[in-house]
This record gives sequence, C-alpha cells and structure tokens, in this order.
Amino acid sequence: MLTEFDTSLPSIRQVQNLIKQTKPVELKLLTGDVITGRVLWQDPHCICIADQNSQQTIVWKQAIAYIKPKSEE
Repeated sequence: MLTEFDTSLPSIRQVQNLIKQTKPVELKLLTGDVITGRVLWQDPHCICIADQNSQQTIVWKQAIAYIKPKSEE
C-alpha cells in the first residue's frame, strides 16, 4: 500500500494548485452528494474542504467521483 505523498502525480499537483489558488471547487462523491468550498489540504488518503461558513469536511479520496473548479457567478 502506497502511503507516500507522490507529488510527481498530475492529480496531486492539480489539487495542490487548487489549494494555492483558494478558488471554490465542486467535489462530487460517488454517493452523488456534492460538496462545494475551498480545498484546504490533502494527504495521501483525504482532502479537506472548507465551505463558505468555514465548516471543514474531510473526505476520503476513494469516495470522490470528481473535483473541479467552480465557475464564479
């Protein structure tokens, strides 16, 4: 089991860019639930999202269907 944080992977780098940009993202789970907010951090297993009220949600990466930047409206 790989527990190392491999920053050579494009997906890891993309999420790191989302963290640096602090722009809102849409994270859809395999259950169909959608979480919107800013990505605060990631580790090899989880991603932490903060919503507009600064409520933090930690999501297991294996539960994510997709993550994409949310369009500013």
